[in-house]
Amino acid sequence: MLGRPRPGRLSATRAAEAARAGGAEAGRGRCFSGPSRCEGRCGGRRHGQARFPHGTPSFVEGCSSKMAKKGDGSFVRTEGAWKVANICIEGIGKTTLIQKVTQALRSSDVPVDGFYTEEVKEGGRRRGFDVVTLSGKRGPLSRVSSDSSTSRREYRVGQYVVDLVSFEQLVLPVLRNVNHGSDTEKKICVIDEIGKMELFSQAFIRAVRETLTDPGTVVLGTIPVPKGKPLDLVEEIRSRKDVKVFNVSKENRNNILQDILADVESCRK
Repeated sequence: MLGRPRPGRLSATRAAEAARAGGAEAGRGRCFSGPSRCEGRCGGRRHGQARFPHGTPSFVEGCSSKMAKKGDGSFVRTEGAWKVANICIEGIGKTTLIQKVTQALRSSDVPVDGFYTEEVKEGGRRRGFDVVTLSGKRGPLSRVSSDSSTSRREYRVGQYVVDLVSFEQLVLPVLRNVNHGSDTEKKICVIDEIGKMELFSQAFIRAVRETLTDPGTVVLGTIPVPKGKPLDLVEEIRSRKDVKVFNVSKENRNNILQDILADVESCRK
C-alpha cells in the first residue's frame, strides 16, 4: 500500500504542470528544503522545483514567507518580510544600465559614489578594461597579454592580465569613504562589477562585505550570470536576504530602469 507523499515533496510531473500554469500552481507547491533551511528563498533554482515567473519566489507551502502576485506580474512578500537593503544587476548590458541609474540618481540629488568598469578598445578591438570612479579617476583593471606564460605574481582571466595594484589603489579608498552615510541620508555605492577579475583582491572582498552590511549605505552593484565555477562572494551575495537581484535581458532592458530606481529609493528609506 502506497503511503501519502511526505511533506516538502513535489513530483516532477506536478512541478512541470505548475510551471506550465504560469506560476499559479507553483505557488501552491511545496519547498523541497523545508522551512528551516529555505526561509522563503525558494525560487525553484536551488531546491529542484520548477522555476517561477521572472525567477522570483512565489509563496511555497512550508516556507516562512508568503508572496503575493502584483498586477505587473512581479511578486511582493506579504508575510515574514525582510528589508531589502541592496540591489544587484546581472545580465545583458548591466554596466550601461547601472550608469543610467547613476545619472538618474544624481539628477535627483541623491548622494552616489563608487566605480564602474569600461572597455578599452584600440583599432576597434578590445584591449582590456579600465576602472572609472564616479569622481572621474581612471586606471587600468586589465589588459590583453600576448605572453602565455604565467608568473607567480600575475593574475589572469583568459587573455587578460589583471592589474591588481592599480585596481586596489583606485577602488579601496572609494569603498572606505562611502561607508559614512547615516540611517536618515543613505548614500548609494556603485560597484561595477563584483566579478572574477576584481575578486583576485582579498581586500576588495572584505570591503564589499563591509559595505553590504553598512546601515548608512545602499550597494548598487553588478554581478556576473552564473557560468562555470561559482564565485564564492557572488553566490554569497545572491543568497543574502537583504539583496535583490535584477536579471537584465534583451526583452526587459529598455523598461527595467524605473523598477530599479524605485527599489533603490525604497532601500534608502
